[in-house]
Amino acid sequence: MPTVSVRYIVNNVDEAIPFYCDLLGFEEVMHPAPPFAMLRRGDLRLLLSQPGGGPGGGQAGGSPTPGGWNRFAVEVDDLDAFLEPLRAAGVKFRGDVAEGIGGRQVIAEDPSGNPIELFQPTLDEARLGAGS
Repeated sequence: MPTVSVRYIVNNVDEAIPFYCDLLGFEEVMHPAPPFAMLRRGDLRLLLSQPGGGPGGGQAGGSPTPGGWNRFAVEVDDLDAFLEPLRAAGVKFRGDVAEGIGGRQVIAEDPSGNPIELFQPTLDEARLGAGS
């Protein structure tokens, strides 16, 4: 059951769904209207909204736009292997893989330019669920 919900503003929900589902391992929970979809991956529920798509999250607080640097992270076991199909699909990245203290990471962009951190922990303490 998802315990965290994140809303991403995307230019085109129909274009974003296959990116998240086919390339990042999300599953579609619902897509009741063209400007909205709900996806799930483990404990994360991802809400996709188009700006100006009607009442709801696509309009809350003004006219939102995609992009920025705030992001969620997807933990992977083998970053290099995970990146191969993304590169083959033409996914854009913000820089090269970075080696950090707790792991390796790179920022991928969805079709609207929203960042997703792909993270391979190299320390057990950096893994999701560590210490729980």
